[in-house]
Amino acid sequence: MRCGIPIRPPGEGKLPGKQTTMTQETKAELPEIIQGGMGVYVSSPFLANAVSRQGALGTVSGVAPERILARILASGDVGGHYRRALRHFPFPRVAKQVLDAYYIEEGNPQQLTPRGVPLLTIDPPEMLIALSICANFAFVHLAKEGHDRPVSINYLEKIALPHLYSITGAMLAGVDVITMGAGIPLQIPEVIKELAEGRTASYRIPVAGSGITHHTLNFNPGEFFGAKLPALKKPRFIPIIASNLLAALFLKKSPKDSVYGFVVEEPTAGGHNAPPRKGTAYGPKDEVNYAEMAKLGRPFWIGGSKASPEKLRWAKSVGAAGIQAGTIFALCEESGMNPNIRRMIRARGYMGDLTVRSDLNASPTGFPFKVADLPGSLSDDRVYLARSRVCNQGVLRTLFEKPDGTIGYRCPGEPVDAHVKKLGKIEETNGVRCICNGLMATVDLEDGDEPPIVTLGDDVGFLRSVMADAGASYGIADALEYLRGELMEPAFAGTAESAQGSDS
Repeated sequence: MRCGIPIRPPGEGKLPGKQTTMTQETKAELPEIIQGGMGVYVSSPFLANAVSRQGALGTVSGVAPERILARILASGDVGGHYRRALRHFPFPRVAKQVLDAYYIEEGNPQQLTPRGVPLLTIDPPEMLIALSICANFAFVHLAKEGHDRPVSINYLEKIALPHLYSITGAMLAGVDVITMGAGIPLQIPEVIKELAEGRTASYRIPVAGSGITHHTLNFNPGEFFGAKLPALKKPRFIPIIASNLLAALFLKKSPKDSVYGFVVEEPTAGGHNAPPRKGTAYGPKDEVNYAEMAKLGRPFWIGGSKASPEKLRWAKSVGAAGIQAGTIFALCEESGMNPNIRRMIRARGYMGDLTVRSDLNASPTGFPFKVADLPGSLSDDRVYLARSRVCNQGVLRTLFEKPDGTIGYRCPGEPVDAHVKKLGKIEETNGVRCICNGLMATVDLEDGDEPPIVTLGDDVGFLRSVMADAGASYGIADALEYLRGELMEPAFAGTAESAQGSDS
């Protein structure tokens, strides 16, 4: 399946044909279309850069950037994009330490395991902190490079251990917006404020156990770097929510004006979803009252099967500022997804032969996770059962209290015996996939021969509008022209051979 590290810079790999004329946005407003922060490196810096250049809000995925940067540097940093970004890091000594530790000039494409990237803990080594900060800086810097439009980065609240370091790196690069879901990130507004004011930032991480309820991480960037930080602007914070109740909670619990607006994700959105409020199926209790949402006086965008000009108009008619769309960007030529997987999904989706389902068990987070059924991927139970369980990325590990009162780490996706020895319940492991490795495999960044797992939204109906046939493709310009109601004809036609794709 491996096709090499997908590090296409802006402008490379563009499709021939139309270019969208960018609409002028005022500084006080964000675009009506937000590109979702998908997967691990599907929403790469280069995808986000290209989307923002076209007048929408490009979003970088902030999941595991430290592990991704280490892999790219170890493979030679083809094109030199990440080394170029790190030349702008405001603390050159730290950037040099990261490059000295992980960059291999001749590259090591056959063995992408990076040198000495430990798993995140409550007491990470200084090099891992430096790598995390530099990775987030580089991702945002590359997304913002060459234009002056806003750029967002998306984090998962569930991946809490790196938040202080990740947000520091993103703010050092001047990120304009932070979006966050997969949990209730009530602490983030205060973290942004503390970092912007040059103070020690704190984050409370829950600990499973009877005695310890949480562990508080503290981080002072000035002390870490041994120098005063440059002035940091406060990015706009937009939590990703699924109910009116959560919107009201954020406005009640957050400092005044610290929450700019909301992304409201409906159950058909890709990635992690809020669980059903009653039972195992979504129903009327999960519906959002958009009239009440509009009364809150904050801009909001609606995500989940909204990738069409009709849905954009509908969203605005109910008071939304616009829509968030993910799948339409995940399947375009500029995304970080493996090209063979992307071609296969597009062909199947175009022909109406693609199934996307909500899996209540697949993700170690405990949140429902949207999975595309593809042969050769972890959606296939036979592939899942044939795989040896391993937890070598550790991105989704959670904290638990050991019998001696110290803190340990476990994940339902790890070997079952190991999880049980760590006081986890055996039923928690049933059906759980290693989505860390699976999502990395989807963008060719896995260790070894891990099978991929692909997450998408339910609706791929847009493919019939942006593609001429099942073997065709399309780019960001085509996607945005379609969403804005400007697309006059589908993108260029493909061939029967390209429509066949790959079974990974």
